[in-house]
Amino acid sequence: MDFGDSDISYQERILPHVSRTFALTIPQLPARLRTAVSNAYLLCRIADTVEDEPALSAAETRVFLQRFTAVVLGTEEAAPLARELASRLSDRTLPAERELVGNMEKVIRVTADLAERAAIQRCIELMCDGMHRFRLTTTLSGLAHSRDLDSYCYYVAGVVGEMLTELFCSYSPAVATERAALHELSASFAQGLQMTNILKDFWEDRSRGACWVPQDVFARHGVELAQLSPERSDVRFHAGVLELVGVAHGHLRNALAYALLIPAEESGIRRFCLWAIGLAVLTLRKIAANPQFTSGGQVKVSHSAVFATRISTDLMVRNDRMLRYLFERAAHGLPLTSPLAARRAAARAAALAAEPSEGEQHPRRMRPPPRSDRSAAR
Repeated sequence: MDFGDSDISYQERILPHVSRTFALTIPQLPARLRTAVSNAYLLCRIADTVEDEPALSAAETRVFLQRFTAVVLGTEEAAPLARELASRLSDRTLPAERELVGNMEKVIRVTADLAERAAIQRCIELMCDGMHRFRLTTTLSGLAHSRDLDSYCYYVAGVVGEMLTELFCSYSPAVATERAALHELSASFAQGLQMTNILKDFWEDRSRGACWVPQDVFARHGVELAQLSPERSDVRFHAGVLELVGVAHGHLRNALAYALLIPAEESGIRRFCLWAIGLAVLTLRKIAANPQFTSGGQVKVSHSAVFATRISTDLMVRNDRMLRYLFERAAHGLPLTSPLAARRAAARAAALAAEPSEGEQHPRRMRPPPRSDRSAAR
């Protein structure tokens, strides 16, 4: 795919090839914000492509992620890294992802022009570091504790939620008035979406040697994850799945609270959030109704349900009462963990990520302190 087009046009054209979900939701955003969020997503996707590449050793992956972080921070040139990385990608990498890596310089040029680049840089820096540290230790036995799941979700999704909050506040003075409250919910919002994907993709991840659910949850139900297979799952495993559905549901209730903090006049930002929330709730319903599923395709939301979610959300996007009603109807009957407990767990994971790891002398970058006067609307 050689578009030979402007950098922003390239972003718009490559996005549907690397993400069907974000290709659906990002166009709902206002134009300038759409450019920033597309750019941030594509940078995250490059990092994920590097991390997933099986032809790279763990040490090589670490070096490439560090160099990519340097490119995003502006301390290394993009073009040489793009050429080197593209030459190392195997056939396991999708053609669109290979194309995206090869055009890293175009994507970076868009980042360099954004007032919001500091938020994007922070996200990439934390994501590349935390994501790789978790994947070094992943096994079919799963993560040891629920708190490890919280930390993993923070590094691969919570940092994105915090970044999006900064981008929204930078774009809109009206949104910025809710900045502190939005930050309190942002990591939990993102964890709800991430946990839904982890549950949906459970068996596909296992086929690649990874398991992102916590051992302690399933041990309570008498399940040893390392011995699990689609043929050997039973009601005990299903009970563990339903427990995690309840946790994800609690996070998604926080996600709804987040979306309703967005002023009604910023309907594009609301749609961006609400479509993702609605599809996640419907996916949890399918998982809860069929916990013995053996592939993500069996719990995939239908095209008609996607269409209905879009239409109903669009009609009610400014009506908080009706949006709450739609959520309650979609989530009816799902197990539920306390949204407050879910928010506190996500906040603990964020605080832990800010602490220095072994060998570091300084804390990691923390989120900017909430300020109601911060905006850069243009």
